[in-house]
Amino acid sequence: QVQLVESGGGLVQAGGSLRLSCAASERTFSNYNVAWFRQAPGKERDFVGAIRWSDSTYYADSVKGRFTISRDNAKNTVYLQMNSLKPEDTAVYYCAAGGSSRYRWQMDYDYWGQGTQVTVSS
Repeated sequence: QVQLVESGGGLVQAGGSLRLSCAASERTFSNYNVAWFRQAPGKERDFVGAIRWSDSTYYADSVKGRFTISRDNAKNTVYLQMNSLKPEDTAVYYCAAGGSSRYRWQMDYDYWGQGTQVTVSS
């Protein structure tokens, strides 16, 4: 059972930056695909981006060019660097890990963190 803990959320002004972290309890974390999803109030949980075990990265069109996912396997941690933040990025951000060959859907992931709130003020 992999436990995931997100951190780094907070309040930031539009145009600012935040870096979220997703720390895992297992050394085998490096073998998993890891994704970030977000859920705004009253909306569905949406895919933000993913990094595969091979370090290939994928992003939603809405964040492409602004957000970057990276991983530090020595620290069992995946990061989401968020730049040029917009009010519409406000949401609870969740990290998820799984071993599926796919990466874009919630069902592709077996383990989830508790989420961290990101609020972007205008």
